[in-house]
Amino acid sequence: MRVWFITGASRGFGALIAEAALKAGDAVVATARDPSTVTARLGNHERLLATRLDVTGEAEAHEVAGQAVKRFGRIDILVNNAGYGLLGAIEEASGAETQELFGTNVFGLLGVTRAVLPHMRRQRSGHVINISSVGGYTGYPGWGVYGATKFAVEGISEALAGEVAPLGIKVTVVEPGFFRTDFLDDTSLSRTAQVIDDYHESVGKTRAHAAEFNHGQRGDPRKLAQAFLTLVDAKNPPLRLPLGSDTVERIEAKNLFVARELAGWRSVATSTDFTNDGA
Repeated sequence: MRVWFITGASRGFGALIAEAALKAGDAVVATARDPSTVTARLGNHERLLATRLDVTGEAEAHEVAGQAVKRFGRIDILVNNAGYGLLGAIEEASGAETQELFGTNVFGLLGVTRAVLPHMRRQRSGHVINISSVGGYTGYPGWGVYGATKFAVEGISEALAGEVAPLGIKVTVVEPGFFRTDFLDDTSLSRTAQVIDDYHESVGKTRAHAAEFNHGQRGDPRKLAQAFLTLVDAKNPPLRLPLGSDTVERIEAKNLFVARELAGWRSVATSTDFTNDGA
């Protein structure tokens, strides 16, 4: 029996992953700001510990990690899922809105990771799974600040993977595309208070698309939850796992763009090295 520690487990991806893990016979520590929402969604199970956690409070994260180990003896899988979106142009996003978003999506993830890693290091085993986004691999107008938090998660995950590999701990960053969850609802998506008319042709289109696209997304969230079980069962899990054909398409398009741009500017890129003649 594996022990999962899942943040933001009362709804969306977190709840579905928790459900799949319980059905697989595993134990789950499911956290949310209001743990009653977890039990309302998942019910009562002897293999479920529903507990309060605001990921922006690192001391609380350490306390909950300790509760998890006391209850189940170990933590095998950490799923850093808690987070939310912000829709708006870079200029439209206020300093306060930006800091709050990073506080949850980046600093909250770091705090929970710091709380769980000591237990995984002691075990010399574990799997840290950080939820990024297709927006953490390629930028979109209107999603710049949100995407920046996910780009940060990507960089953190890459570095962490190298740091903990000698300790028997694995790291995967998961990059979902657009799935039919409530991510585009007001419960999960904030919009900048400021709207600047000059961005109507760029960010305005993104706003309109988000409203029209909601609950018509290509991805099936229940299939995503099953993909997580496949991921944790893998002997050699990937560093990156894109989920959704839309993510795969975006990654392939960006990789092609980067390769073409690098080819066009390679001579300039390499011209800045020291040379033997001192030129």
